[in-house]
Amino acid sequence: MSAGQPSQRPFRVLGVQQIAIGGPDKQRLRHLWVDLLGLHTKGTFVSERENVDEDICEAGQGTWAVEVDLMQPLDPDKKPAVHATPLNHVGLWVDDLRAAVAWLESQGLRFAPGGIRRGAAGHDICFVHPKGNDQFPVGGEGVLIELVQAPPELISAAR
Repeated sequence: MSAGQPSQRPFRVLGVQQIAIGGPDKQRLRHLWVDLLGLHTKGTFVSERENVDEDICEAGQGTWAVEVDLMQPLDPDKKPAVHATPLNHVGLWVDDLRAAVAWLESQGLRFAPGGIRRGAAGHDICFVHPKGNDQFPVGGEGVLIELVQAPPELISAAR
């Protein structure tokens, strides 16, 4: 499929939903992103399953604000190692997550284990695996990509 045939794709990427940054010490990340750069913290998320303690910050305002997640591992020796790659992942808003996952899988895209689930900010999410494999040869080319179900007001604003 070429880039000139978007009508066959049953979903649209609407914009950047988040940038997730990992490090061994969340306080150092907070100093840079909150204290120096001025982002505001809108919540926190802690998950043993995801091995993460994160602050959910925001750049910008309104419908097109971008979430900036500052993450440290609960246990640096366990996986996922949210601090091992400082730019942990990029999140993209999509208008129909279920259609996107079904279509992308049919195109050979590999998803990370866990399937569609509720994310830290309360939206349904799933992750594109950074690497392809024999069954699904296409991956994120080294980048973990989070697909995030856009809320109705963002979908309306994108029309």
